[in-house]
Amino acid sequence: MSRTHLSVVLVGTFFGFTLGMIGFGDFGELNAMFTFQDTRMLLAFAGGVAVAAAGFFVLDRRRPVRTRIHKGVVPGAVLFGVGWAISGGCPAIPLVQLGAGYLPALVTLTGMAVGMSVYRRVNARYWHIDAGNCSL
Repeated sequence: MSRTHLSVVLVGTFFGFTLGMIGFGDFGELNAMFTFQDTRMLLAFAGGVAVAAAGFFVLDRRRPVRTRIHKGVVPGAVLFGVGWAISGGCPAIPLVQLGAGYLPALVTLTGMAVGMSVYRRVNARYWHIDAGNCSL
């Protein structure tokens, strides 16, 4: 294992442990956030976005590249949010849940894999949505 891989494993483990300890892997906590019963996690997300935005601003002082939003962004965002609200996890959280021994996270991970596979096939056959600089 290279130093880079080891660094990624260590940072990922620390990140997953931190997410688990503050409740980001708990369905009840996520449900409370999505139903606005508890804004603690919502504010944590907002703070994370603010810190990331500031970091990008400081690190990248070049002129921002303007790209148009393609027709798949809005439906994709809606599906992502609905899936997150139903399953209690964005793409990283089921891994945190699985690490904490929450086996129903396997259903979420399976659903994500099936959804990506179905999207690839349907998009290639019917929609032809260009992913831009993102790979599918």
